[in-house]
Amino acid sequence: MLKQNLQFKLSQKLSPQQIQLMKLIQLPTQAFEQRLKEELVENPALESGKEDALENDDYEAENDYDEYDDFDNEQIDADEINIDEYLSNDETPDYKLQANNYSDDDEDRSLPFAAPVSFHQDLINQLNTFILSDDEREIAEFLVGSIDDMGYIRRTVQDIVDDMAFTQGIYTDEKNVERILHIIHQLEPTGVGARDLQECLLLQLRHKTPTDSVSLAIAIIEQQFDAFTKKHYDKLLQKFDVSQEQLRKAIDEIEKLNPKPGGSFESSSKTVEHVVPDFSIRVVDGELQLTLNGRNAPELHVSKDYQEMLQTYKDSREKSNAQKDAVQFIKQKLDSAKWFIDAIKQRNETLLVTMNAIMHYQQEYFIDGDESKLKPMILKDIADMIGLDISTISRVANSKYVETPYGTKLIKEFFSEAMKNDQGEDVSTIEIKKILKSVIEEEDKQKPLPDDKLAEILKEKGYPIARRTIAKYRELMDIPVARMRKKI
Repeated sequence: MLKQNLQFKLSQKLSPQQIQLMKLIQLPTQAFEQRLKEELVENPALESGKEDALENDDYEAENDYDEYDDFDNEQIDADEINIDEYLSNDETPDYKLQANNYSDDDEDRSLPFAAPVSFHQDLINQLNTFILSDDEREIAEFLVGSIDDMGYIRRTVQDIVDDMAFTQGIYTDEKNVERILHIIHQLEPTGVGARDLQECLLLQLRHKTPTDSVSLAIAIIEQQFDAFTKKHYDKLLQKFDVSQEQLRKAIDEIEKLNPKPGGSFESSSKTVEHVVPDFSIRVVDGELQLTLNGRNAPELHVSKDYQEMLQTYKDSREKSNAQKDAVQFIKQKLDSAKWFIDAIKQRNETLLVTMNAIMHYQQEYFIDGDESKLKPMILKDIADMIGLDISTISRVANSKYVETPYGTKLIKEFFSEAMKNDQGEDVSTIEIKKILKSVIEEEDKQKPLPDDKLAEILKEKGYPIARRTIAKYRELMDIPVARMRKKI
């Protein structure tokens, strides 16, 4: 049985315009400039560059229109388009009231990038220097294709044999694959094609000039690899009956090796990503000055050609259905262009208001750059100051950079939680992490400090922190446990 009833409920939904605005706020400078270019391509009613000087001063604001014209008593459609709203080309645009003190030479121009040879292609090129039969070359190229970006083959020989048979129609045995694998191990960078870290280190050590230290290092990796990784140096001294100095030299040889041979090739050939700061803070006569980076963003305005099309329609006496459809299209594009220009203005205002609040909240730091003066600051602090939502502050902070006299910083790095010192004062966790890192750097590496001892030292310095909190901060800073920091 079907029933009908009425139900009232309150709900909040973001309009498409609000969603787009949030997306624009989240974009960093380079992505924002790209978004502007895309919109210019998609919307023909939007143009970049400077408009000609405007003459008429009798502009009426768009919101002042209360009624719609019906040219010759003929309605266009249910929307009742008021064409005069779209003929507002007599208003001085905002950009004419702005100053730009940058010269043309200051524009950030993109540079051409080289097309480097890929890691795997470089290995294939090296294979061409070896004399191989067709079958051997097929196996060798398959093995090269099995090497990951770090330079390892993380598969068993049996899996490789089966894979070649099922997918490539190459029938061979494990002994033959092992033989070809030894050829792969002769390629550069040394250590490439290893199946695990132990084999990778051994391949590199065997390519070194033989010395007593290298020979001892090879023996350690071959026979006592587990003890070495766990830094059980006493066990190694007893096992090989060597002095501490001899063991230290052997460990130095091992520490010079590259555990990721493929990664070194990748890092040398990949494109370097440059950070473009979204804001700039300067200290002038002891006062902070904040600017938003908009140097390469094109100036936008509504197309005069589209406005003239509407004027032509307004002046015409006979209005066909085709003309009405054209006006509907023009209206849609003009609405989109006007909204996009307004959204950019709102974005810039939101970014400046948010960064200005952060700048004043951390004013002591921005004046002299002393990180110990960074105050505890969370998203809610800034949201309450400027009356915006926490999610908006997060969008601004997560992907934006600010150029300061002390370097270019990621804005979210200025946010930190508060902890109380022994005097009951709130201090930033950034300051505590800095002190903890300093204590670890100054410790005796032969007897590194465990977490409970680090907690005691920080307590003596006025920061009563639990051992588990020390462990958490240490992990956040990628500092290993005491045993792994030990050096002989």
